[in-house]
Amino acid sequence: MTPSPTPRDRSELFTQLAVASLGAGVVTSVAVAQGQNPLTALGITLFSAVAAVMAGQLL
Repeated sequence: MTPSPTPRDRSELFTQLAVASLGAGVVTSVAVAQGQNPLTALGITLFSAVAAVMAGQLL
């Protein structure tokens, strides 16, 4: 039987979300500078950040 992973605390989750958002925000800034709709870019940033945190929690 494999042991279950230790639960992550909230501060680590928020830190991961903040770092992922900053990374995605850099790419979003470039996209907006090239003419992309800012709301579309924000949606892509949020999706990317959440997906990165989910992958980090699973791995």
